[in-house]
Amino acid sequence: MSFNAESAMRVNPPAPAQSWKGFPKYNFVGGHNDSASIPAKELAVSVTSILNREGSDLATYGLQSGPQGYTPFREAIASMLNRRAGMREDANSILVTSGSLQALSLIFDLFLDPGDVVLLEKACYGGTLSRLRTRSVEYVGVELDQEGMRADSLDQAIRQVKAKGKRPKMIYTIPTVQNPTGRVMSEARRHQIIAVAKEHDLPIFEDDCYADLIFAGGRPPAIRALDDDGRVVYCGSFSKSIGPAIRVGFIAADWPILSRLLALKTDGGTGAIEQMALSEYLGEKFDAHVDSLNKTLKTKAEAMADAIDEHFGASAEFERPKSGIFLWLKLPDAVDTSRLYQVASSEGVAINPGADWSTEETYGKKRLRLCFANPSVENIRQGISKLADICHREFGIPHHSSNTQRQ
Repeated sequence: MSFNAESAMRVNPPAPAQSWKGFPKYNFVGGHNDSASIPAKELAVSVTSILNREGSDLATYGLQSGPQGYTPFREAIASMLNRRAGMREDANSILVTSGSLQALSLIFDLFLDPGDVVLLEKACYGGTLSRLRTRSVEYVGVELDQEGMRADSLDQAIRQVKAKGKRPKMIYTIPTVQNPTGRVMSEARRHQIIAVAKEHDLPIFEDDCYADLIFAGGRPPAIRALDDDGRVVYCGSFSKSIGPAIRVGFIAADWPILSRLLALKTDGGTGAIEQMALSEYLGEKFDAHVDSLNKTLKTKAEAMADAIDEHFGASAEFERPKSGIFLWLKLPDAVDTSRLYQVASSEGVAINPGADWSTEETYGKKRLRLCFANPSVENIRQGISKLADICHREFGIPHHSSNTQRQ
């Protein structure tokens, strides 16, 4: 008689995950990036060089640098942030994490109790929404415009939360290459967001994981760069600028906050070899890599936008991406993108339904997020054509499933 493992588990264990069967033919989900742009050779040189010099330090937790992370890596991160985002960091204000998802969890665990309320963009990163739900934290969606989160709507939302007798606790925003919309907040708007936070005495969690991926126009200073009283906690990552399989992120914060986050990080440290390799790569090599990557992403973004124009025509509303790796698409009310996701998945086309990236079900029902970074240009064209055929078959939209040019 075999052991009944399920009977020994806790009450209400998670549903079992399905075994992985490989990526679908047309994969427009997740934060995958362009495979040809991975700087594998440069990273190999970096890791070989540093392991030859300091490999013996792998014998100790923290590489002789302590629990915040490898000191030369933290110094390199601080230099990168100061150079690229106008910040004023040093190694002591940086905590290395195992990807930005660990950073999210640590920050939420430090600041939030069940029943607290977080203010965030109406269209928002699905991983943030799910982590708040598991902590029994409420969230309120704030309206966006072409610059991202609206400061007037943020102020109004906070006042409405207070009027209901609830406790607003944090402002969470993705100001630079907002996920999923790809919008970039102006410097003036960033000052406005800080002013609202000060008026209501709230911390700001600035999630800046996509900030390097701007095709043109330059990167604005981070909100933390404009902060003068230590209320902004900043999160970044190398998952999008280097590669998502490199599970390395970081938090930048003032010591009263960072020291508490450090006390919560009880995993024995983030992977050492990744930190060592990246520490030698950040600098001019990194800047040149990002410039090259953005040219590639721009080409793929244009290919996806052109394909949607061709196959969906006026049925699809979207902004041509000027940054990032995603396209946020709105379809007519007759379309339920959660249903479209199910049918398309069964036919080899993977999409992110808008409900998973929205604070309101009705808002997300007719929207979807498409990642253009990893597929080839030809794969993008074929996949969008197939998606349009499926959408037409299931919902009658677009009215002509091919060659429907937008006027």
